[in-house]
Amino acid sequence: MLFDEVSKYYEKLEATSSRLSMVDILSEMLSKSDKGEIKNLVYITQGVLAPPFAGVQIGIAEKFAQSAIATASGFSKEDVVAEYRKLGDMGLAAEHFVSRMKLRPMAKTQLGINHISESMLKIAHTSGTGSQEMKIRMMVQLLASSTPLEARYLTRLSLGTLRLGAGDATIMEALSKMATGKRDAKAVLESAYNICSDLGRVAEILAEKGITGVERLKVSLFSPIRPALAERLPTAEEILERMGGKCAVEAKYDGFRVQAHVNVKEKKVELFSRNLENTTLMFPDIAKAALTEIDAKEAILEGEALSYDDATGEFRPFQETIQRKRKHGIAEKSAEFPLRMFAFDLMYLDGEDYLHKPYSERRKTLEKVVNGKGTIRFSDRIIATDAKEIDKYFEDAVERGLEGIVAKDLGAPYIAGARKFSWIKLKRSYRGELSDTLDLVIIGYYLGRGQRAEFGFGGLLCAVYNDKKDVFETITRVGTGFTEKNMKDFSEMLKKIRKDKKPARVEAEIEPNFWVEPRYVITVKADEITKSPMHTCGKEPGSGNPGYALRFPRLVSDGIREDKSPEDATSTQEILEMYKMQKKVKIGS
Repeated sequence: MLFDEVSKYYEKLEATSSRLSMVDILSEMLSKSDKGEIKNLVYITQGVLAPPFAGVQIGIAEKFAQSAIATASGFSKEDVVAEYRKLGDMGLAAEHFVSRMKLRPMAKTQLGINHISESMLKIAHTSGTGSQEMKIRMMVQLLASSTPLEARYLTRLSLGTLRLGAGDATIMEALSKMATGKRDAKAVLESAYNICSDLGRVAEILAEKGITGVERLKVSLFSPIRPALAERLPTAEEILERMGGKCAVEAKYDGFRVQAHVNVKEKKVELFSRNLENTTLMFPDIAKAALTEIDAKEAILEGEALSYDDATGEFRPFQETIQRKRKHGIAEKSAEFPLRMFAFDLMYLDGEDYLHKPYSERRKTLEKVVNGKGTIRFSDRIIATDAKEIDKYFEDAVERGLEGIVAKDLGAPYIAGARKFSWIKLKRSYRGELSDTLDLVIIGYYLGRGQRAEFGFGGLLCAVYNDKKDVFETITRVGTGFTEKNMKDFSEMLKKIRKDKKPARVEAEIEPNFWVEPRYVITVKADEITKSPMHTCGKEPGSGNPGYALRFPRLVSDGIREDKSPEDATSTQEILEMYKMQKKVKIGS
């Protein structure tokens, strides 16, 4: 499939404000690709060259893109910079100059999807002395052979700013429609995606072997599993009732979620975060321990990594633990803030998939294959049959500086990528107020007034994620909790992802000064959840019922939650459940 045709579909995607139309456009585009290129087409549509966990970065900076556009078109770099400042989009600047190219090649190469992918991967993997000049030359070759529209999307892809607004769930619906004519097969595709985190691979299997082939997809080492998530309930009594009178209760650690993939024979370890970022280099102590403290040939296990104080044996606050998440000075921080990984689940062992085994069996096997005496320990837990036991364990956990507890169904499988009542978390909360924090997606921002005018920033319009509809629904405007640095950083960051119109996957009845692509997640604290006719969170069209909003919201995190994608934000369903819980008596009241 030629990239020229793909670019025309991308232009249609940009022009639509309907998510259902996006599904139709994507489905038509995907159906025209060959079996051998659909994987790369899906990656490129996601704005990447490989599954996100592979960490492939193209590595073209704006100034180098400007040089490539100038060289390919025959104009000066100053001309390109001026046009970029005028348009505010390097892709549109590339389109402008390629359409006016002064020196056209004698024979233009038609750019196919696989050719684009291979060329971009070559650019990404070029390093060392003179690498930037080589990257520019390769980019020049692509631009010189492109149509103006191709140049728009090639440039955005190279800069990591393609962002077509199509989320993974929308692409899965399109793949379902492509294969079956309906959206019904999305659940099968999502199940496969949840155990491999590679949508390109799922698409390739679908194209080659159909839905049956996708259903047979198995867990594999070094392809991270999307993590299971916990639901909320407000009391120990409700938890025990939901769990059938007996459950495991684990301490809830406030650290980094770690999924460790280990091949002892090859001495290979890869660690993945909650949002599937490869964090192996950041946590060398855990990677080293995994090779010596796990008695298995191959394993995938999951846990929480926390910094601790050797002298006192106490856990350090998350603000200190997070200093371990860095790319430079790792050895120094490893010594200053040593980590322990508290393992709580086993997902794969010596070629056998453990996801479908009951929790009790997974935990029992985990405790056999990990010695539990070194860097990798086991999460603390009890087996409870009485609400008072859970209450006491909860209070003990809070006294030790932990977040709370997670109750787990002894007979439940590991449900990858989903929030189910097989895991239920309980955190400190009080009667009549909302004490838990919320992770919200920024979908727009407002200009500042008074003292904030100089920053060009006055607040954020934020949303929650409705995973059933794959849309973001507004829940609040956040205008407090910002430092001057926050305001300056948000202003500069959000300008780069501004949209001329409301994104297709956003449902909103109020309008900010500027819409932005749903990309960044922040943590917010509020006094309570209230009903609101203005916001779309939980609002069913035509029902006449109001939506939900936050009362007195304020920013509590220092900027962006880099460990969470927009789809990892607090969900609409969680808001509905938390609203119901506000009136109930909770632990600590």
